[in-house]
Amino acid sequence: MKLEEIIKQIESQKNLPNLNFSIKEKTEAFTKKLFYTLFDKQTPVAENLMELGKDFEVLAKLVCWEPGAPCQDIWSDYLTKLPGILEDLNLDAEAISKNDPAANSVEEVYLSYPGFFAIAIYRLSHEFYKFGLPLVPRLMTECAHSLTGTDINPGAVIGKSFFIDHATGVVIGETANIEDNVKIYQGVTLGALTVNKSMQNLKRHPTIKNNVTIYANATILGGKTEIGENSVIGGNVWLTRSVPANSMVSHTPQINIKNTADK
Repeated sequence: MKLEEIIKQIESQKNLPNLNFSIKEKTEAFTKKLFYTLFDKQTPVAENLMELGKDFEVLAKLVCWEPGAPCQDIWSDYLTKLPGILEDLNLDAEAISKNDPAANSVEEVYLSYPGFFAIAIYRLSHEFYKFGLPLVPRLMTECAHSLTGTDINPGAVIGKSFFIDHATGVVIGETANIEDNVKIYQGVTLGALTVNKSMQNLKRHPTIKNNVTIYANATILGGKTEIGENSVIGGNVWLTRSVPANSMVSHTPQINIKNTADK
């Protein structure tokens, strides 16, 4: 096959006119600059907000290809939300510092905890999601996902003082609802019972009430599944139905020990 024919066949299959990978690159740069603007003491807030406004204008033009997409005035409205988002994130950092004996300072949480970074990018993306901005919120959380191993869909609703310990392998689905003072550990999945496109507009992911702790590798599935307040879900538990408030749910594995020295 001649080179000209190879090129022709490749080009014939590149048939999505809006598939522009610079959107991903620009979103990642925007996300990092936004995070630094809110937290880094050396980063000038006023100057960076001006730059972020210009960056957002470029992004909005790239992602709002549908007629009538609500992009034009989002940035000015989003700015008014930033102080409240920052307040919530500071509560998250305090919760992590307070609950984790390995945290030596709040600064350590901001600088080194992947769980905090994932929560921060989720909260920043969630407001864009609520405004109806296409694509960008998901790309923001995917940026955090690639860096931390924590996958939080921007559509999830998460309350105050949220704590993810170790973070790696955590999955929180689009319609999950997490209330205040919830702690979860590595490997936790808040997912759907089935994957079916017809369920797109339905609640598919569980509700976690106030003051719940979910330990490592627990899996909780289903839109009707609710974990009652003050409950503790043990490691490796698999749940597809609700549990009442103040519950203790545990998984007891069968352990067989073979003493090879008795041969």
